[in-house]
Amino acid sequence: MATLDDLKVAQYSIAFGILLDGARESTYQSFIIPQLSRLLEAVQRPNVQISVLEIGPGPQSVLGQLPLQLRQGIGRYTAFEPNRVYASMLEKWLLTTSTTEVPFPSLGDSPRIHVKPFTNKPEENEQGEDKFDIILFCHSMYGMKPRSEFITQALGMLNEKVDSGMVIVFHRDTSLAVDGLVCRHTASFPSGIVSIPDEDKPLDHFACLIAGGFTQDDENTQLGWRQICRTLCMRDKAHPGHLLFRDPGIMMAFTRDATALPELTAQVPLVVGRQVKNRQARRHRTAFVVRPTEPCQVQKCVYWALKHRTTLAVIGGSHGGHCLQPNVVSVDMAAFNSVEIVRKEKTGLGEDLVVAGAGCKTEDIIKKAMTVGLTVPLGSCPSVGAGLWLQGGINHLARLRGLTCDVVVGAVMVSVKSGRFLLLGQVPSQCQPDGAVRPDNEADLLWALRGAGTNFGIVISVVFRASAAMNYSIWQWNTLFFHTPDARQRLADFGPALANELPRNSSADVFLYYDADRLCIAVSLSRCSDAAQGIQPVTAPPLAATAFLGPEQCSKSVDVVGLYDTEMYISTLHGGHSGGKTSSFKRCIFLREIGELDVPDLLLTAVEHRPSPLCYLHLLHAGGAAAQVAVHATAFGCRNWTYACVITGVWPRDQDGTATARAAVDWVYHVANKLLPFSTGVYGADLGPDPRDESLAVHAFGPNRLRLACLKRSQDPLNVLAYTCPLLSQAPKHRLIIITTGKHGAGKDYCSELWAGTIMKQTPEGLQARVISISDATKQEYAAATGADLARLRHDRAYKEEHRLALTRFFQDQLLLQPRLREDHFLRAVYEASADVDVLIITGMRDEDPVARFSHLVPHTRLIEVRVTASRETRQARRQLLDEDAGDGDDDAESSAWMPTLRFQHEGTGDEAVQRFAERVLVRFVHEDLRRLQGMVRVVPNFPRVGMQFRHVLDIVQQPGGLALCTALLRTHFTGDWADIDAIACCEAGGFLFAPTLAAEVGKPVAVIRHAGKLPPTTLSIVKSTSHISSSPVKDTKEARIGADDSVLSNCRSVVVVDDVLASGNTLCDVLRLLGKAGIAPECINVLVVAEFPCHRGREKLRQHGFGRVTISSLLIYTGA
Repeated sequence: MATLDDLKVAQYSIAFGILLDGARESTYQSFIIPQLSRLLEAVQRPNVQISVLEIGPGPQSVLGQLPLQLRQGIGRYTAFEPNRVYASMLEKWLLTTSTTEVPFPSLGDSPRIHVKPFTNKPEENEQGEDKFDIILFCHSMYGMKPRSEFITQALGMLNEKVDSGMVIVFHRDTSLAVDGLVCRHTASFPSGIVSIPDEDKPLDHFACLIAGGFTQDDENTQLGWRQICRTLCMRDKAHPGHLLFRDPGIMMAFTRDATALPELTAQVPLVVGRQVKNRQARRHRTAFVVRPTEPCQVQKCVYWALKHRTTLAVIGGSHGGHCLQPNVVSVDMAAFNSVEIVRKEKTGLGEDLVVAGAGCKTEDIIKKAMTVGLTVPLGSCPSVGAGLWLQGGINHLARLRGLTCDVVVGAVMVSVKSGRFLLLGQVPSQCQPDGAVRPDNEADLLWALRGAGTNFGIVISVVFRASAAMNYSIWQWNTLFFHTPDARQRLADFGPALANELPRNSSADVFLYYDADRLCIAVSLSRCSDAAQGIQPVTAPPLAATAFLGPEQCSKSVDVVGLYDTEMYISTLHGGHSGGKTSSFKRCIFLREIGELDVPDLLLTAVEHRPSPLCYLHLLHAGGAAAQVAVHATAFGCRNWTYACVITGVWPRDQDGTATARAAVDWVYHVANKLLPFSTGVYGADLGPDPRDESLAVHAFGPNRLRLACLKRSQDPLNVLAYTCPLLSQAPKHRLIIITTGKHGAGKDYCSELWAGTIMKQTPEGLQARVISISDATKQEYAAATGADLARLRHDRAYKEEHRLALTRFFQDQLLLQPRLREDHFLRAVYEASADVDVLIITGMRDEDPVARFSHLVPHTRLIEVRVTASRETRQARRQLLDEDAGDGDDDAESSAWMPTLRFQHEGTGDEAVQRFAERVLVRFVHEDLRRLQGMVRVVPNFPRVGMQFRHVLDIVQQPGGLALCTALLRTHFTGDWADIDAIACCEAGGFLFAPTLAAEVGKPVAVIRHAGKLPPTTLSIVKSTSHISSSPVKDTKEARIGADDSVLSNCRSVVVVDDVLASGNTLCDVLRLLGKAGIAPECINVLVVAEFPCHRGREKLRQHGFGRVTISSLLIYTGA
């Protein structure tokens, strides 16, 4: 065997360059750059430069490929690069003065390049007191062992003053093992590819790099290496002349909290060597598993995760491939395995209930329920856990009783937002833990739990509605096909000839597979009957079955436990897969029919091109009761299907992790994506953080996806449960959403288009703006239902007028069936706008007070309403209507039940006034000064309680120039005339800091509102509510009051209220009640707040308490607390 010599610097540089070029398009552009961008966005703050230390960057830093805005945020750059050639090239690249773009244009000092390796010994790194916000290892940890020591060394170099500082590692997924450290974020890229030119010289360099050395003048070795590369590679017509090699990648981000695991294991038992059923999950050997034994320990897990801002995975039945993640804590729910039957005599609800702990398996529940003659429609595998029940639950009773999630009537859950026990729906008193509460959005959470229930909290127990136990008669057929056309015809006829003829107590599953290279179509038909009659002798199968399939080959009668052993994939296919000698990977696509369009050919082609002889397709028959549940009744919104096609890749267990296993997984995804255009949805229970699942997850919840995504962001704001079915990859990054309202003919669409164009021209950074009509969704559905011309409905004013009344009736009919249709349409408009849109303008909305109604759905974005008004005569002329056809009265904004953010009077015909309004008014909502102000608000984690990210708004006045900037912005964001204002009112304590300087600027007196007893007589006072923050830690039994000097308020008719924060609206509501007591009308009050938290729905509370006509403006918008 030839001896390998170490690669010389020049050889390594050439080989590394070939490898980098080959991975750039796939790994870098599709994985590394997007992940780095997301992580740096979380670290960077407006007007604050970050410091970066990069280990082994090579000749150019990967950070140079980031968007300009992120590169501008890097103020200090340091690197360790041991390769002298690379170090010289890196320095030249960083200090370039050519016409090419400077990599980091905001560097305050010259970059520092250490031409030496980074070590795990502090004294050898010569960094002194230097600290960094980001430390990056991008494919530079090869040769560093043990890796945990190097990462720990890097953690000690993070800036202690920045909570968001991170050590970020990119590495090959198959070879990164970091023991003992908990990561904050992790992501994988299993489909990475390296493309190498199929030429001898590049292959020689590539092979030397992989081998770790080169041979001196050994031509035979070189020939052998080339042959190995060409044998093991993949080829693709899209990359002619290149050899493709798999390059799976992983990203891990660690913070200073990476060493916090002992804090958790001191409170919750750590489990060593926990074996899970999913073989892919077992590969994550650096996962940590804790096993709580009582509900309060689950709370401790959540509190720990919130405190350290890390993620958790959950182990139930452990069938899911995402129950273990590298360097992530998994919460094993095995101890919560009790099953309790609550008979209807005790529930008082007229129905029996089964309460099952989240650690129960399907078989546990079924066996306990059978003892009292009951059952729950659960899945077909006895060892499946709670993940199945909460995400659908396809079962043999689905046609008769519905899916498992359809019979979920209650649950106990630990909130991953607050750590509190939540009671949802029907929960018997004996099953309620101490301290449990019913949340305000209980109905929403219970709805989400029924179909997407692993996403919103850690479930302790689930309450099912039970029904009478069933026994089953089973008949099975297995047919060999020698000719594909015969098999195609069998599939095409299956529905009309058999499945569609079966009553609801029967179902017929189909299996497609190959046995000894012969195509087989197997059918298993089951019929259920009341178990009270006992197990009856099996009878003849239904006539339709024998007419279509001939005599059965196997039949038996079983109870529900025995039913498990009749599953053909366990007992029949390839001799049965129940021996524990195979591994599998599955994804499930919903099909309306298996005989329509190209579906039969796709199914047969899929099994024909299986990568392993053991792969098969399983078509589960449903419909019936499962299909009759309204799509919006539960989170499981995919209802219009008859067959669930389970695409199952199977391989011998001793080939786990090999090319055979990877090919089977690739085959599953390939078939799923081929069937997707013909499907009616995707089963979400299988889906997880694998990026290949994202395109499938888009179809997992039907029309409920956007509502679920919104609920996910509000109930899991820190994304603690990050490894569940992905509801939505990222929230839109719109900085401003403008809702343009007004009566027909006011010119809403015309103004909106001009405003969009003006905003794009007038903003220095060239913001992107787009106009979208919220009525498009209704127009599409109306056109499909009535045959109307969709294009003319959108663009032909006269045609639209003809259909206006019919369209309105159509929408109202839809609203009766879908009460949340308005919210769904709003979310659809927001999320379907282009990702690069900064300002979104929505027209066609006729909802009352849309900002109060919808702002909590987009708590990350400023939402304003601009009402366009015009006289009745002008609107008639624009609509070309006669006086008697006008349809609505004068556009009297003063009679409205709520105040819009802004009004624009549109009487003229030219563009000038419309554009001037955008330049002078709208552009200020995206002004760079607002970002400067936002940069002055410090974020304090875990204050005033664990899990809360406190925005220290009052810190603005402690920053140089902060108060002056805030005062200037408050003044310009007032939409009225300061000459009409009598006083500026403020309530202690936050308002006291901002109101006086504003009052001095505009020359108005301050009306001071304080706690009663702190002002001398004569005062007006009212009973005070508790604010969002002050209600958190302490309860005061005394009745608190607030008041103001009566002599000041009695002289006021118009007032501006200034406060620091609008959250729940309690404090502001008290102030408005006090002003009302002083005789000041709501329409004469303007409110200016520094920061608003829309998720708490403060505006809606004010509207409900009669203050809808108060004009409210805010400078900053924050999601969360």
